Amino acid sequence: MTINGGISFWHATDTGAPRPPRAPLTADATADVVIVGGGYTGLWTAYHLKTSAPDLRVTVLEQKTCGYGASGRNGGWLYNGVAGRDRYAALHGHDAARRLQRAMNDTVAEVIRTAAKEGIDADIHHGGVLEVARTPAQLTRLKAFHAAELAFGESDRELYDATETRARVDIADAVGASWSPHGARVHPLKLVQGLAAACERLGVVIHESTPVTDIAPRRAVTPYGTVRAPYVLRCTEGFTAALKGQKRSWLPMNSSMIATAPLSAEVWDSLAWSGREVVGDMAHAYMYAQRTADDRVAIGGRGAPYRFASRAAGAENTGTTDPATVTALTTLLTSFFPQLAGTEITHAWSGVLGVPRDWCAGVTLDRVTGLGWAGGYVGSGVATSHLAARTLRDLVLGDPTELTTLPWVDHRVRRWEPEPFRWLGVQALYAAYREADRRESATHTPNTAPLARLANRVAGRD
Repeated sequence: MTINGGISFWHATDTGAPRPPRAPLTADATADVVIVGGGYTGLWTAYHLKTSAPDLRVTVLEQKTCGYGASGRNGGWLYNGVAGRDRYAALHGHDAARRLQRAMNDTVAEVIRTAAKEGIDADIHHGGVLEVARTPAQLTRLKAFHAAELAFGESDRELYDATETRARVDIADAVGASWSPHGARVHPLKLVQGLAAACERLGVVIHESTPVTDIAPRRAVTPYGTVRAPYVLRCTEGFTAALKGQKRSWLPMNSSMIATAPLSAEVWDSLAWSGREVVGDMAHAYMYAQRTADDRVAIGGRGAPYRFASRAAGAENTGTTDPATVTALTTLLTSFFPQLAGTEITHAWSGVLGVPRDWCAGVTLDRVTGLGWAGGYVGSGVATSHLAARTLRDLVLGDPTELTTLPWVDHRVRRWEPEPFRWLGVQALYAAYREADRRESATHTPNTAPLARLANRVAGRD
C-alpha cells in the first residue's frame, strides 16, 4: 500500500534517533537578526551570519518544524540552475548574468564542502545532472539549452547523442542529453536537519511551532510574543502567501512525487544508472528524478499545480497527493523506465515552491526598514538557497562584496493577479504545456509547439 502524505517520503523513512521538538517562543524577545522560516534559506542565512559574525544574536522562527516545507519534501537536486538568469541577462547584460551563473556553479561544490565540514551525512552523491530529450522538439530545445549553458561559461558540460545517453541511463526513447558536473543527489531532510543542528552549535536560537502572523520593520509578530531586531528576514518560499499582506507576492506552486520500493541489483543493471546522476527532461511539463541512497527511484512533476486562493501555502499542508496525480506520475515513471512496470509505489507526497510573477529568484534588503527576503526559486532552491543566504549575509553585514553586486539583488517584480484570474491562468498554463508535450510527441516535429510558446509569454517566462 502506498503511504500518501506524511509530509514526504524523506520524513516517512527517517530512521534517525528521535529529536525532541524545539521549544516555541514563549515571550517577547530581542535579537540582532530574526529570520522567519526554518528551511534551507533561513538556516543557511543563520549559519553564514554566525560563522562570519559570531557575536550576532540570531533567532529563527519556524511555524512547524525545520524542514516541514519544501526543504524536507523536494526531489533532492543540488544543482546549478537559477530561476530568471535569462531575464537578468536581458535586464543587466550577459556578463552580469554570467557572474550569477558562475556563482551558482561554485555553490554546488560549496554546499558539499560545508556538509562535510559540519559532519552532515545527507546521502550526497556528486554524479552531476542529466537533462534528457525524448522527442525531436525536445532535442531542438536541448541543443539550444546546451549552447546557452556553454555561453554562460559552463565549459565542462557534455552533449550526448541517443546511444551515449542510454549508455549513461537507459531511458526509453531518449534521443539526446546534456550532462553537467555541477549537480549532486542529496537526501533533503537529512541536509536540513544537519544544518539546523550546525546552527544551534554556533549559538543560533531556533523556535519551532512558532507561526509568524505579521512581519513589520524591526519586528516579527507571533501568537506567543514579538521578536524585535534591527533586521527581519523573510525566508518562507512557498509558504509566503500565508503571511499577512503577501497573498499575491509569490504563487505557491504545487509539485508532487512518488517513490518506488527498493530495486534489485539486476533491475539497476538494466537501467544502467550506475552514476546516480539526477535526471530531468526537456518537456514543458517537466519531470525530475533521482536514484536514492537505498536504491529506489524517486520521481516528480507538477501534478495539480495550484490550489485556489493559495491554499497550499498553509501550515496544514501534510503532503497528501490526489490519486490521479499518483497515477500520472506512475505512468511517467514507466514511460521513462518500462522495466519498472508493476513496481510497487511505496510513497507519494506533495509540497509547494515559491513562484514570482516573472519566475525570477531574488534577494532583497531594505536597510532603512531592516526588512529583507530571499527566495522565489521556482523549484531550484536546494543550491540557490545557499547562494541567496550568503548574499543576505553580506547585505546585512553591510560590506560590498561580489555577491551583493549580482543582478538578482533588489530585483522588483509585480504581484500576481487576484483570484479567480490567478487560478484560471495557472490551470490554463499547465493544460497548455501538457497539450504541447502531447502534440510534439505525436507529430515528431523538431519545433516547439506554438501553444507552449504562447503559454511562456502569458506566464511571463519569456
